[in-house]
Amino acid sequence: MSTIYDELTQLPAGDTAALFDRVAAQLKTDKDFHKLFDSRLMRKKFELGLPVTKPASLNDVPDSLRKTVEETYIAAAREAGELFLKEGDIGNAWMYFQVIRDPKPVADAIEALPDNLDYNKVDEVLQVALHQGVNPVKGLRLMLKAHGTCSTITAFDQVTSNLAPEQRQACAKVMVRSLYTDLVDSLQASVQKRMPFLQPGASLRELMSGRDWLFEAGNYHIDVSHLNSVVRFARVIEPPAEELEMALQLAEYGCKLDPQLQYGGEPPFDDFYPAHVKFFRVLLNKNGADALQYFQERLDQEPDEQDKPFLAYVVVDLLMRSNQLEPAVDLAAKYLSNINNDARVSFAELCQKAGRVDVWQQVTREQNDLLGFTAALLAKGKTSA
Repeated sequence: MSTIYDELTQLPAGDTAALFDRVAAQLKTDKDFHKLFDSRLMRKKFELGLPVTKPASLNDVPDSLRKTVEETYIAAAREAGELFLKEGDIGNAWMYFQVIRDPKPVADAIEALPDNLDYNKVDEVLQVALHQGVNPVKGLRLMLKAHGTCSTITAFDQVTSNLAPEQRQACAKVMVRSLYTDLVDSLQASVQKRMPFLQPGASLRELMSGRDWLFEAGNYHIDVSHLNSVVRFARVIEPPAEELEMALQLAEYGCKLDPQLQYGGEPPFDDFYPAHVKFFRVLLNKNGADALQYFQERLDQEPDEQDKPFLAYVVVDLLMRSNQLEPAVDLAAKYLSNINNDARVSFAELCQKAGRVDVWQQVTREQNDLLGFTAALLAKGKTSA
């Protein structure tokens, strides 16, 4: 019986096009897409008179031919990646799309997966979706289904600093909605034990209202460490969002727990749930002025100057997100002018947004920050123009 090797040796001498076509066809049939990638590069290198023993290497490609070979490299990587996606092989597909810096096809393929993915496949997908940041929102949904809330919270905490702000917010929404739904279901079941004819569809706040007996003797209805983490995650959610109202209700629930179950946080969230109730009320414009005053007073009363920048960060963040830019600039100029530009509160961006480039100039001059001062001058000139 003739083999592929017999066929290749019987091809007309010098017909390299037929040779490479037949090899590629066989590799596709065998679904050996790694070697198919190599074969595409081998063909291009042969055509250019370059060594073919290491087809995927660019080290033996002279500068004059590098662009031509790189174009083939990109096309071959895309082909291999797409073929792996058709086979449902997310990990190997990402290997190629990552190289050409095109995550979208993989992100779309992950999005199309069912949330209850086969347990044997989910960890490989999670590595790409969540830990590689290709589709973290879908990754969280998959992880919640496969591994539960506890592991998902731990994973989100590990990757959150690597996510873009919009990704972080979308992931926080997933976590809030998931925990809120679980807590409503749990509370509904508890209430129905006393009120069998309770109608479904009540909100968490409605289920708690007038039922302090739900919390007697240190009773609780959800893992309190999960509640603490998810309420903390929710601080990145921007209004308007249904999940922000859910987060407020989760914090209100936390306020009703036995004090021993209310874990503290970093100032100004050391009184964890009451502080978060006020934080979310500012964002939702529910008695926002009074709630904001709470954080301003915490800042004013803080005796340790080293702790004030973080407290000021929270106040400035809230002022910016509630569109109170003038007081935000004044406070940021005092406490946050050196903050990293990767943070939510960027002093330079705040000054530009508020139309107070003059404050930016003044502060950078006082700090002897020549580049910052130059950037402020350029921004002022651009605004004037």
